[in-house]
Amino acid sequence: MALRATITNYAQAVQIVKEMNVTGGKWEEEDWRMHGRTALKEVLEQQMASRMDESLSSIARKAGDRRNGSYPRQLLTTLGAIELSVPRSRRLSALSVVKAYARRTADIDHLILSCFVLGLSTRKVGESLLAVLGERVSAATVSRVAKTLDAAVAAFHCRRLINRYTAILLDGVVLSRKTGAGVERRPVLVAIGIRPDKSKEVIDFRLCKSESQQQWELFLNGLYKRGLTCEGVEMICVDGGAGLLAALDTVHPTIPVQRCWAHKIRNITDKVRKKDAEEVKKGLRKIYCAKDIVKAKSAARDFAGKWRKAYPKAVKCLKNDLDDLLTFFRFKDPAWRKATRTTNAIERRFREVRRRTRPMGVFSDKTSIERILFAVFTYENKKQGTITPFLMTQNS
Repeated sequence: MALRATITNYAQAVQIVKEMNVTGGKWEEEDWRMHGRTALKEVLEQQMASRMDESLSSIARKAGDRRNGSYPRQLLTTLGAIELSVPRSRRLSALSVVKAYARRTADIDHLILSCFVLGLSTRKVGESLLAVLGERVSAATVSRVAKTLDAAVAAFHCRRLINRYTAILLDGVVLSRKTGAGVERRPVLVAIGIRPDKSKEVIDFRLCKSESQQQWELFLNGLYKRGLTCEGVEMICVDGGAGLLAALDTVHPTIPVQRCWAHKIRNITDKVRKKDAEEVKKGLRKIYCAKDIVKAKSAARDFAGKWRKAYPKAVKCLKNDLDDLLTFFRFKDPAWRKATRTTNAIERRFREVRRRTRPMGVFSDKTSIERILFAVFTYENKKQGTITPFLMTQNS
């Protein structure tokens, strides 16, 4: 009695192909790709013929419509390129069966976008997909497909926000882009929310000309109007820029501010000799790693007593912002203290942005910057489990 195997999914099909190869089968990869292309071509052409038959009803014939031959149309699929014969009448075409707006199937567009997001240049995307598709994808095609991200980016910037964060991280990071006058450095303002389960979400970002108070107020007020009133937020960690601090006094004056220790350490060590830098860092580490705020202030006094004479500017730099540097001790949980004492979560995400865009050189325009930032931040949110329902519905 012969056994019957029912194939219900792609994984099973792949496994069967592997078993055929292991047991001496001669069905090579190009064979099943070729048969797949033939089958797909037949199915699509049959569907188009049926669609044309339906259209050419008795009513259509009375209106004077009739068959008018066919024309070739190439469709690029994951099995490779197939050439379809598209039937038409004097007034109609059956191309809607394969989506008249595209010469590629949707999964090909997803492949192209994936390569783009991973940081490949438009030229390298075409080269990389050549081995997979058996067809070269032009740089112009990659650019056109990448533009499909624009609608998702615009919707991301306008989506409704919810107050579900225990802490907020704010920072401005500078990126470069090409202009007619050379390379221009543009800051990107970023807000990350830390949820009660300690997962992090990039809430939004904004490309600006500067990190001035006005630009930060525009960004923060925009978030506020969309629903992020910061109700329930216990503290906001910032990089220490004057513009951001002034904006917070205006938009969120009652929320405690935590100054970023990573930025402060850099500021302090810039004021000491290189040979003393490591020892200075050890002294600062005793402050922010203290068991509680009382011991942290004691460690700060010890630091000042040790270095005041040799580096008065470094000690003053610490003393001026000490209260804001210790805000994170409001949390009893060491994990929460570590998560809120720096804006490093933002810096880490921008390292990923730079890693992916390094092969591309600098950004050519504002739109290309936004696409990459959106793609990377969405990917990071997904890894954290904080991707929003809105983003999960996006085709991109």
